[in-house]
Amino acid sequence: MDTQFFDAGAVVLQSGLTHRNTRLAYQTHGTLNAERSNVILWLTPFGAQHGDIEWMIGPGRALDPTRYFIVTPDLFGNGLSSSPSNAVAPANGGRWPQFTFADNVRIQRRMLQETFGIERIALACGWSMGGMQAYHWAALFPEAVDRLAVICGAARTSPHNQVFLEGVKATLTADVNFQDGRFTGFPERGLRAMGRVYAGWAMSQTFYRDELWRQTGCSSVEDYLVSNWEGNFLKRDPNNLLAHIWTWQHGDISANETFGGDLKGALGMIRARALIMPSATDLYFQVEDNRREVAAMPHAELRVIPSDWGHRAGMPVNNPVDCAFIEAALRELLASVP
Repeated sequence: MDTQFFDAGAVVLQSGLTHRNTRLAYQTHGTLNAERSNVILWLTPFGAQHGDIEWMIGPGRALDPTRYFIVTPDLFGNGLSSSPSNAVAPANGGRWPQFTFADNVRIQRRMLQETFGIERIALACGWSMGGMQAYHWAALFPEAVDRLAVICGAARTSPHNQVFLEGVKATLTADVNFQDGRFTGFPERGLRAMGRVYAGWAMSQTFYRDELWRQTGCSSVEDYLVSNWEGNFLKRDPNNLLAHIWTWQHGDISANETFGGDLKGALGMIRARALIMPSATDLYFQVEDNRREVAAMPHAELRVIPSDWGHRAGMPVNNPVDCAFIEAALRELLASVP
């Protein structure tokens, strides 16, 4: 299915600012059944668009479009939904009104209700920032989410994760083309540097020691850094990346009028049968953070991905072992009674 758009109009954001002419991009796979009970939300991560993650969808897979109606909304700021890269004056440049995860999922819910008449979700799932969106769905709309799968994500961005993001942001904005809070030219040096910094955090020490990068088709560490990490970020709009970093840094399922900052209270309100899946070697979404979250949730299980691929264990391109682990877990969750 080609990219579709939901026109949300003028939306008052958590910041109190109004974003006008708000457009939510999304893609669907499969057919909605008559009961509207076969809906899966597959949510986009940092810097990505729906096309970057649709490889996880296919007949016979856990996200099977012959059985489920799979909807992938594009996170605001990713270049397809309303973003700095497609903003118009006066809400452009340094005046872009930032979207929180709560802003995102509230508009996503409107899209599902007003476009498809969908009130309940069989599964909300995602990796990294996609998992953080799924967490927000389950906390803010507990009556609407039957199952939850968070892959290498968290209910709240941890202090250490904040520091990691500060380093990535500082690397990008050190480029000479960043002036007065926005990019005035293409920051090639900043994006290449960001890719190299990110590569050290996203993958584990063992990944590099055991040369697991060879599984990506690369011939050396330098080849891997240039082709995979510099190459990835050079495809992205730098203002959009800063918008996503802002959203990520403000990630907190309890930072809203419903929960007033009470994280344990927000976690306790999640009714969904939840599977929380960190990677054993993730350097910034740590197992211990998820362990504490699961302890506060009524129907949750912690299932650690036994991987040496760090954070990228949760989006296992070129990594069939971790892919099989995640798919088996999602199949089991989907087969369970909510």
